[in-house]
Amino acid sequence: MLSVEDNAMLTQVGPGTPTGELFRRFWLPAMLSSELPEPDGDPIRLRLLGEDLVTYRDSDGNVGCVDAYCPHRGAPMFFGRNEENGLRCIYHGWKFDVDGNCVHMPNCQEGDTYKDKIKITAYPAIEGGGLIWFYMGPSDKRPPDPGFDWFSNPSSWTQAAKYVYHSNYMQALEGDFDPSHAAFLHSTLDDNRSNPANKFNGTISRPVGTSPEYKPPLPEPIEYECGIGTTRSGGGGVVRRGDEGQSRPSNTGRGASWLMPCFDPVGLASEGTYPLNIKVPSDDEHTIYFRVRWSPTGPLTEQQIWDLRIGGLINPPQEPGTFLYKDNIFNDYNIDRIKQKQFSFSGMSMTAVQDTALQENQWGPVSNRWKEHLVSTDKIIIRVRQRMIDTARALMEGQEPKEPWKPEGYTFANTREES
Repeated sequence: MLSVEDNAMLTQVGPGTPTGELFRRFWLPAMLSSELPEPDGDPIRLRLLGEDLVTYRDSDGNVGCVDAYCPHRGAPMFFGRNEENGLRCIYHGWKFDVDGNCVHMPNCQEGDTYKDKIKITAYPAIEGGGLIWFYMGPSDKRPPDPGFDWFSNPSSWTQAAKYVYHSNYMQALEGDFDPSHAAFLHSTLDDNRSNPANKFNGTISRPVGTSPEYKPPLPEPIEYECGIGTTRSGGGGVVRRGDEGQSRPSNTGRGASWLMPCFDPVGLASEGTYPLNIKVPSDDEHTIYFRVRWSPTGPLTEQQIWDLRIGGLINPPQEPGTFLYKDNIFNDYNIDRIKQKQFSFSGMSMTAVQDTALQENQWGPVSNRWKEHLVSTDKIIIRVRQRMIDTARALMEGQEPKEPWKPEGYTFANTREES
Protein backbone atom coordinates (compact mmCIF):
# COMPACT_ATOMS: atom_id res chain seq x y z
CA MET A 1 0.00 0.00 0.00
CA LEU A 2 1.00 3.64 -0.38
CA SER A 3 1.14 6.30 2.28
CA VAL A 4 -1.43 9.08 2.15
CA GLU A 5 1.34 11.44 1.01
CA ASP A 6 2.61 9.18 -1.79
CA ASN A 7 -0.94 8.54 -2.99
CA ALA A 8 -1.49 12.29 -3.24
CA MET A 9 1.75 12.65 -5.18
CA LEU A 10 0.69 9.89 -7.58
CA THR A 11 -2.84 11.13 -8.22
CA GLN A 12 -2.74 14.94 -8.16
CA VAL A 13 -2.06 16.44 -11.60
CA GLY A 14 -2.79 20.16 -11.37
CA PRO A 15 -0.22 22.90 -12.04
CA GLY A 16 2.70 22.77 -9.63
CA THR A 17 2.05 19.23 -8.38
CA PRO A 18 4.93 16.75 -8.83
CA THR A 19 3.02 14.33 -11.06
CA GLY A 20 1.26 17.18 -12.83
CA GLU A 21 4.63 18.63 -13.76
CA LEU A 22 5.79 15.18 -14.90
CA PHE A 23 2.81 14.88 -17.25
CA ARG A 24 3.61 18.36 -18.55
CA ARG A 25 6.93 17.06 -19.91
CA PHE A 26 5.11 14.82 -22.43
CA TRP A 27 3.00 15.27 -25.52
CA LEU A 28 -0.49 14.20 -24.42
CA PRO A 29 -3.43 13.37 -26.69
CA ALA A 30 -6.66 14.93 -25.50
CA MET A 31 -8.92 15.23 -28.56
CA LEU A 32 -9.82 13.44 -31.75
CA SER A 33 -8.84 15.44 -34.83
CA SER A 34 -12.45 15.05 -35.92
CA GLU A 35 -13.59 17.16 -32.95
CA LEU A 36 -12.19 20.19 -34.81
CA PRO A 37 -13.33 19.27 -38.31
CA GLU A 38 -12.81 22.53 -40.19
CA PRO A 39 -10.91 25.84 -40.16
CA ASP A 40 -12.71 28.67 -38.35
CA GLY A 41 -15.14 26.15 -36.85
CA ASP A 42 -16.70 26.21 -33.40
CA PRO A 43 -14.33 26.39 -30.40
CA ILE A 44 -14.37 23.40 -28.04
CA ARG A 45 -13.90 23.38 -24.27
CA LEU A 46 -11.12 21.17 -22.91
CA ARG A 47 -10.13 20.37 -19.35
CA LEU A 48 -6.62 18.93 -19.23
CA LEU A 49 -4.36 18.36 -16.20
CA GLY A 50 -6.73 20.43 -14.10
CA GLU A 51 -6.65 23.46 -16.42
CA ASP A 52 -9.67 24.90 -18.22
CA LEU A 53 -8.84 25.54 -21.86
CA VAL A 54 -10.48 26.32 -25.20
CA THR A 55 -9.37 24.73 -28.46
CA TYR A 56 -10.05 25.78 -32.03
CA ARG A 57 -8.78 25.30 -35.58
CA ASP A 58 -7.69 28.57 -37.19
CA SER A 59 -8.11 29.71 -40.79
CA ASP A 60 -4.92 27.89 -41.85
CA GLY A 61 -5.98 24.65 -40.18
CA ASN A 62 -3.64 24.98 -37.18
CA VAL A 63 -4.98 23.90 -33.79
CA GLY A 64 -5.00 26.52 -31.05
CA CYS A 65 -5.27 25.74 -27.33
CA VAL A 66 -5.63 28.75 -25.04
CA ASP A 67 -6.69 29.61 -21.52
CA ALA A 68 -10.45 29.45 -21.10
CA TYR A 69 -10.53 33.07 -19.90
CA CYS A 70 -9.47 36.30 -21.59
CA PRO A 71 -6.53 38.02 -19.84
CA HIS A 72 -8.34 41.37 -20.10
CA ARG A 73 -11.11 40.81 -17.55
CA GLY A 74 -11.64 37.07 -17.43
CA ALA A 75 -14.43 36.70 -19.97
CA PRO A 76 -14.95 33.15 -21.32
CA MET A 77 -13.12 32.55 -24.58
CA PHE A 78 -15.46 29.66 -25.45
CA PHE A 79 -17.96 32.21 -26.78
CA GLY A 80 -15.28 33.83 -28.94
CA ARG A 81 -15.34 34.39 -32.68
CA ASN A 82 -12.97 32.06 -34.53
CA GLU A 83 -12.01 34.18 -37.52
CA GLU A 84 -9.05 35.25 -39.67
CA ASN A 85 -6.41 33.17 -37.88
CA GLY A 86 -7.38 34.01 -34.34
CA LEU A 87 -9.91 33.63 -31.56
CA ARG A 88 -11.57 36.92 -30.65
CA CYS A 89 -13.15 37.54 -27.24
CA ILE A 90 -16.66 38.88 -27.84
CA TYR A 91 -16.64 41.02 -24.68
CA HIS A 92 -14.18 43.70 -25.86
CA GLY A 93 -12.81 42.33 -29.12
CA TRP A 94 -9.33 41.24 -28.05
CA LYS A 95 -8.02 38.66 -30.51
CA PHE A 96 -5.33 36.00 -30.00
CA ASP A 97 -3.47 33.70 -32.38
CA VAL A 98 -2.54 30.04 -31.75
CA ASP A 99 0.73 31.11 -30.10
CA GLY A 100 -1.13 33.24 -27.56
CA ASN A 101 -0.14 36.59 -29.06
CA CYS A 102 -2.67 39.39 -28.84
CA VAL A 103 -2.97 40.49 -32.48
CA HIS A 104 -5.81 43.01 -32.14
CA MET A 105 -6.97 45.20 -29.24
CA PRO A 106 -9.62 47.48 -30.72
CA ASN A 107 -11.34 48.75 -27.55
CA CYS A 108 -8.70 51.30 -26.49
CA GLN A 109 -6.56 54.00 -28.08
CA GLU A 110 -3.33 52.42 -26.86
CA GLY A 111 -4.29 49.04 -28.33
CA ASP A 112 -1.86 49.11 -31.26
CA THR A 113 1.13 49.18 -28.90
CA TYR A 114 -0.24 47.67 -25.68
CA LYS A 115 -1.35 44.48 -27.45
CA ASP A 116 2.29 43.51 -27.96
CA LYS A 117 2.70 43.25 -24.18
CA ILE A 118 -0.27 40.92 -23.72
CA LYS A 119 -0.39 37.15 -24.18
CA ILE A 120 -2.96 34.55 -23.32
CA THR A 121 -1.69 31.22 -22.02
CA ALA A 122 -1.38 28.99 -25.08
CA TYR A 123 -0.11 25.44 -25.50
CA PRO A 124 1.43 23.94 -28.66
CA ALA A 125 -0.60 21.30 -30.49
CA ILE A 126 0.33 18.68 -33.07
CA GLU A 127 -1.73 16.01 -34.82
CA GLY A 128 -0.90 12.37 -35.35
CA GLY A 129 -2.75 9.07 -35.52
CA GLY A 130 -6.11 10.82 -35.72
CA LEU A 131 -5.51 12.54 -32.36
CA ILE A 132 -4.62 16.07 -31.28
CA TRP A 133 -1.69 16.17 -28.85
CA PHE A 134 -0.79 19.04 -26.52
CA TYR A 135 2.40 20.02 -24.73
CA MET A 136 1.87 21.99 -21.52
CA GLY A 137 5.39 22.20 -20.12
CA PRO A 138 8.25 24.72 -20.31
CA SER A 139 9.04 25.75 -23.87
CA ASP A 140 12.73 24.90 -23.47
CA LYS A 141 11.82 21.34 -22.39
CA ARG A 142 9.58 20.58 -25.36
CA PRO A 143 10.36 17.00 -26.43
CA PRO A 144 10.38 15.46 -29.93
CA ASP A 145 7.16 14.15 -31.42
CA PRO A 146 5.81 10.88 -29.96
CA GLY A 147 7.53 7.73 -31.22
CA PHE A 148 4.53 5.42 -31.57
CA ASP A 149 4.60 3.60 -34.92
CA TRP A 150 1.06 4.68 -35.73
CA PHE A 151 1.63 8.38 -34.96
CA SER A 152 2.80 9.19 -38.48
CA ASN A 153 0.87 6.49 -40.35
CA PRO A 154 -1.99 7.48 -42.66
CA SER A 155 -5.28 7.85 -40.80
CA SER A 156 -6.69 4.84 -42.67
CA TRP A 157 -4.27 2.58 -40.77
CA THR A 158 -5.61 3.52 -37.32
CA GLN A 159 -8.89 3.65 -35.45
CA ALA A 160 -9.21 5.67 -32.25
CA ALA A 161 -12.27 5.80 -30.00
CA LYS A 162 -12.57 8.39 -27.22
CA TYR A 163 -14.33 8.00 -23.89
CA VAL A 164 -14.39 9.81 -20.54
CA TYR A 165 -13.81 8.10 -17.19
CA HIS A 166 -15.20 9.48 -13.94
CA SER A 167 -12.08 8.56 -11.98
CA ASN A 168 -8.45 9.39 -11.46
CA TYR A 169 -6.15 8.35 -14.28
CA MET A 170 -4.10 5.93 -12.17
CA GLN A 171 -6.84 3.48 -11.23
CA ALA A 172 -7.94 3.56 -14.88
CA LEU A 173 -4.39 2.66 -15.93
CA GLU A 174 -3.91 -0.04 -13.31
CA GLY A 175 -6.86 -2.03 -14.56
CA ASP A 176 -5.14 -2.55 -17.90
CA PHE A 177 -2.08 -4.32 -16.51
CA ASP A 178 -3.67 -6.05 -13.52
CA PRO A 179 -2.70 -9.67 -14.34
CA SER A 180 -5.30 -11.62 -12.36
CA HIS A 181 -8.62 -9.80 -12.76
CA ALA A 182 -9.61 -11.20 -16.17
CA ALA A 183 -10.24 -14.70 -14.80
CA PHE A 184 -12.94 -13.20 -12.62
CA LEU A 185 -14.32 -9.96 -14.03
CA HIS A 186 -14.20 -10.91 -17.72
CA SER A 187 -15.28 -14.54 -17.45
CA THR A 188 -18.39 -16.40 -18.48
CA LEU A 189 -19.53 -19.19 -16.21
CA ASP A 190 -18.98 -22.01 -18.74
CA ASP A 191 -15.18 -21.77 -18.47
CA ASN A 192 -15.38 -18.99 -21.05
CA ARG A 193 -16.42 -21.22 -23.93
CA SER A 194 -19.12 -18.71 -24.88
CA ASN A 195 -17.14 -15.59 -24.00
CA PRO A 196 -17.58 -13.00 -26.81
CA ALA A 197 -13.95 -11.93 -26.32
CA ASN A 198 -12.79 -15.31 -27.64
CA LYS A 199 -13.17 -13.93 -31.15
CA PHE A 200 -10.26 -11.56 -30.53
CA ASN A 201 -7.95 -13.34 -28.08
CA GLY A 202 -8.10 -16.78 -29.69
CA THR A 203 -9.18 -18.48 -26.48
CA ILE A 204 -11.09 -21.74 -26.69
CA SER A 205 -11.56 -22.05 -22.95
CA ARG A 206 -10.10 -20.96 -19.65
CA PRO A 207 -11.31 -21.66 -16.14
CA VAL A 208 -13.17 -19.04 -14.15
CA GLY A 209 -11.09 -17.71 -11.27
CA THR A 210 -13.23 -19.50 -8.69
CA SER A 211 -12.76 -22.88 -10.40
CA PRO A 212 -10.50 -25.55 -8.80
CA GLU A 213 -8.67 -25.73 -12.15
CA TYR A 214 -7.67 -22.08 -12.05
CA LYS A 215 -4.06 -21.29 -11.18
CA PRO A 216 -3.21 -17.66 -10.38
CA PRO A 217 -0.62 -16.05 -12.66
CA LEU A 218 2.90 -15.51 -11.39
CA PRO A 219 4.17 -12.65 -13.55
CA GLU A 220 7.41 -10.90 -12.72
CA PRO A 221 7.88 -7.21 -13.62
CA ILE A 222 10.40 -6.37 -16.33
CA GLU A 223 11.88 -2.89 -16.74
CA TYR A 224 11.82 -1.33 -20.21
CA GLU A 225 13.48 1.91 -21.20
CA CYS A 226 10.19 3.80 -21.15
CA GLY A 227 7.93 1.47 -19.20
CA ILE A 228 7.32 -1.79 -17.39
CA GLY A 229 6.06 -5.18 -18.51
CA THR A 230 5.80 -8.67 -17.11
CA THR A 231 6.66 -12.22 -17.93
CA ARG A 232 3.49 -14.00 -18.95
CA SER A 233 3.37 -17.04 -16.74
CA GLY A 234 0.74 -18.95 -14.84
CA GLY A 235 -2.98 -18.66 -15.49
CA GLY A 236 -3.10 -22.44 -15.88
CA GLY A 237 -5.76 -24.03 -18.01
CA VAL A 238 -5.82 -21.38 -20.73
CA VAL A 239 -6.15 -22.96 -24.16
CA ARG A 240 -5.92 -20.96 -27.38
CA ARG A 241 -6.22 -21.69 -31.07
CA GLY A 242 -2.93 -22.62 -32.72
CA ASP A 243 -1.70 -21.37 -36.06
CA GLU A 244 -3.29 -24.34 -37.84
CA GLY A 245 -6.40 -24.36 -35.72
CA GLN A 246 -4.89 -26.76 -33.18
CA SER A 247 -5.31 -26.13 -29.48
CA ARG A 248 -2.17 -25.17 -27.62
CA PRO A 249 -1.34 -23.64 -24.22
CA SER A 250 -0.40 -19.97 -24.45
CA ASN A 251 1.22 -18.53 -21.35
CA THR A 252 4.65 -17.42 -22.54
CA GLY A 253 6.08 -14.29 -24.09
CA ARG A 254 6.38 -10.82 -22.66
CA GLY A 255 5.99 -7.18 -23.49
CA ALA A 256 5.55 -3.74 -21.99
CA SER A 257 2.19 -3.39 -20.26
CA TRP A 258 2.68 0.27 -19.35
CA LEU A 259 4.63 3.13 -20.91
CA MET A 260 5.36 6.38 -19.10
CA PRO A 261 3.20 8.15 -18.15
CA CYS A 262 -0.22 6.91 -19.31
CA PHE A 263 0.05 4.48 -22.23
CA ASP A 264 -0.96 0.81 -21.96
CA PRO A 265 -0.22 -1.37 -25.05
CA VAL A 266 -2.75 -4.02 -24.01
CA GLY A 267 -6.36 -4.96 -24.69
CA LEU A 268 -8.63 -6.67 -27.19
CA ALA A 269 -7.87 -5.95 -30.83
CA SER A 270 -9.19 -7.11 -34.17
CA GLU A 271 -7.04 -9.71 -35.94
CA GLY A 272 -4.07 -8.05 -37.63
CA THR A 273 -4.20 -4.94 -35.43
CA TYR A 274 -2.44 -3.96 -32.21
CA PRO A 275 -3.90 -2.22 -29.15
CA LEU A 276 -2.96 0.86 -27.17
CA ASN A 277 -5.07 2.28 -24.36
CA ILE A 278 -4.31 5.87 -23.36
CA LYS A 279 -5.54 7.33 -20.05
CA VAL A 280 -4.84 11.08 -19.89
CA PRO A 281 -5.80 13.02 -16.74
CA SER A 282 -8.47 15.62 -17.33
CA ASP A 283 -8.22 16.49 -13.65
CA ASP A 284 -7.80 14.54 -10.42
CA GLU A 285 -11.23 12.88 -10.78
CA HIS A 286 -11.72 12.54 -14.54
CA THR A 287 -9.76 10.83 -17.31
CA ILE A 288 -9.73 11.16 -21.10
CA TYR A 289 -9.55 7.64 -22.49
CA PHE A 290 -8.50 6.67 -26.03
CA ARG A 291 -8.76 3.12 -27.34
CA VAL A 292 -6.33 3.07 -30.28
CA ARG A 293 -6.12 0.05 -32.57
CA TRP A 294 -3.65 0.16 -35.44
CA SER A 295 -2.38 -1.88 -38.35
CA PRO A 296 1.38 -2.07 -38.98
CA THR A 297 1.03 -3.07 -42.63
CA GLY A 298 -1.60 -0.95 -44.34
CA PRO A 299 -5.13 0.43 -44.24
CA LEU A 300 -7.62 -1.27 -41.95
CA THR A 301 -9.72 -3.85 -43.75
CA GLU A 302 -13.50 -3.74 -43.86
CA GLN A 303 -13.59 -6.53 -41.28
CA GLN A 304 -11.22 -4.69 -38.95
CA ILE A 305 -13.22 -1.48 -39.29
CA TRP A 306 -16.38 -3.43 -38.48
CA ASP A 307 -14.76 -5.06 -35.44
CA LEU A 308 -13.51 -1.68 -34.18
CA ARG A 309 -16.69 0.31 -34.72
CA ILE A 310 -18.28 2.18 -31.82
CA GLY A 311 -20.88 -0.22 -30.46
CA GLY A 312 -19.05 -3.38 -31.49
CA LEU A 313 -17.50 -6.01 -29.22
CA ILE A 314 -14.31 -3.96 -28.64
CA ASN A 315 -15.51 -0.34 -28.38
CA PRO A 316 -18.71 0.13 -26.35
CA PRO A 317 -21.66 2.17 -27.60
CA GLN A 318 -21.82 5.78 -26.43
CA GLU A 319 -24.55 8.02 -25.12
CA PRO A 320 -25.40 10.27 -28.08
CA GLY A 321 -23.54 13.56 -28.01
CA THR A 322 -21.17 12.45 -25.24
CA PHE A 323 -18.05 10.37 -24.68
CA LEU A 324 -19.78 8.26 -22.01
CA TYR A 325 -20.51 4.57 -22.39
CA LYS A 326 -24.23 3.85 -22.65
CA ASP A 327 -23.66 1.53 -19.70
CA ASN A 328 -22.12 4.03 -17.30
CA ILE A 329 -21.68 5.17 -13.72
CA PHE A 330 -25.04 6.96 -13.74
CA ASN A 331 -27.06 3.82 -14.52
CA ASP A 332 -24.93 1.30 -12.58
CA TYR A 333 -23.55 0.08 -15.92
CA ASN A 334 -26.91 -1.62 -16.52
CA ILE A 335 -25.83 -4.63 -14.51
CA ASP A 336 -28.09 -7.61 -15.16
CA ARG A 337 -28.37 -9.73 -11.99
CA ILE A 338 -30.03 -12.63 -13.81
CA LYS A 339 -27.21 -12.67 -16.35
CA GLN A 340 -24.75 -12.55 -13.43
CA LYS A 341 -26.28 -15.69 -11.92
CA GLN A 342 -26.64 -17.64 -15.14
CA PHE A 343 -24.07 -16.49 -17.72
CA SER A 344 -21.26 -14.12 -16.73
CA PHE A 345 -19.25 -13.45 -13.61
CA SER A 346 -20.05 -9.71 -13.72
CA GLY A 347 -23.51 -9.46 -15.26
CA MET A 348 -22.26 -6.52 -17.34
CA SER A 349 -22.31 -6.16 -21.08
CA MET A 350 -18.70 -6.28 -22.31
CA THR A 351 -15.05 -6.20 -21.31
CA ALA A 352 -14.53 -2.42 -21.43
CA VAL A 353 -17.70 -1.74 -19.44
CA GLN A 354 -16.74 -4.33 -16.84
CA ASP A 355 -13.34 -2.69 -16.39
CA THR A 356 -14.79 0.79 -16.09
CA ALA A 357 -17.36 -0.23 -13.49
CA LEU A 358 -14.66 -1.56 -11.19
CA GLN A 359 -12.22 1.30 -11.78
CA GLU A 360 -14.38 4.40 -11.54
CA ASN A 361 -15.24 3.83 -7.89
CA GLN A 362 -12.46 2.46 -5.69
CA TRP A 363 -13.21 4.19 -2.41
CA GLY A 364 -14.43 6.95 -4.72
CA PRO A 365 -13.00 8.53 -7.88
CA VAL A 366 -9.52 8.70 -6.30
CA SER A 367 -8.49 5.41 -4.72
CA ASN A 368 -7.43 5.40 -1.05
CA ARG A 369 -4.39 3.21 -1.66
CA TRP A 370 -3.29 3.36 1.97
CA LYS A 371 -6.23 1.04 2.74
CA GLU A 372 -5.11 -1.68 0.32
CA HIS A 373 -3.84 -5.18 1.10
CA LEU A 374 -1.70 -6.15 -1.88
CA VAL A 375 -0.67 -9.68 -2.90
CA SER A 376 1.86 -11.38 -5.17
CA THR A 377 -0.15 -10.78 -8.36
CA ASP A 378 0.04 -7.03 -7.72
CA LYS A 379 3.80 -6.78 -8.32
CA ILE A 380 3.56 -4.85 -11.57
CA ILE A 381 1.07 -2.42 -10.05
CA ILE A 382 3.48 -1.75 -7.20
CA ARG A 383 6.38 -1.29 -9.63
CA VAL A 384 4.51 1.13 -11.92
CA ARG A 385 3.37 3.26 -9.00
CA GLN A 386 6.87 3.46 -7.61
CA ARG A 387 8.41 4.39 -10.94
CA MET A 388 5.88 7.20 -11.38
CA ILE A 389 6.49 8.50 -7.86
CA ASP A 390 10.27 8.23 -8.14
CA THR A 391 10.30 10.02 -11.50
CA ALA A 392 8.00 12.80 -10.27
CA ARG A 393 10.05 13.26 -7.12
CA ALA A 394 13.28 13.38 -9.13
CA LEU A 395 11.79 16.07 -11.37
CA MET A 396 10.99 18.18 -8.32
CA GLU A 397 14.66 17.84 -7.37
CA GLY A 398 15.78 19.07 -10.79
CA GLN A 399 16.28 15.79 -12.66
CA GLU A 400 14.37 15.83 -15.94
CA PRO A 401 12.68 12.57 -17.03
CA LYS A 402 14.43 10.73 -19.85
CA GLU A 403 11.34 9.12 -21.35
CA PRO A 404 9.99 12.13 -23.32
CA TRP A 405 13.35 12.30 -25.10
CA LYS A 406 13.36 8.60 -26.00
CA PRO A 407 10.67 8.30 -28.70
CA GLU A 408 12.28 5.08 -29.91
CA GLY A 409 11.36 3.54 -26.56
CA TYR A 410 7.70 3.73 -27.57
CA THR A 411 7.99 1.84 -30.85
CA PHE A 412 6.42 -1.57 -31.19
CA ALA A 413 9.80 -3.23 -31.74
CA ASN A 414 11.15 -1.88 -28.45
CA THR A 415 8.12 -2.65 -26.29
CA ARG A 416 7.29 -6.22 -27.24
CA GLU A 417 9.09 -9.55 -27.34
CA GLU A 418 7.59 -12.59 -29.02
CA SER A 419 8.29 -16.14 -27.95
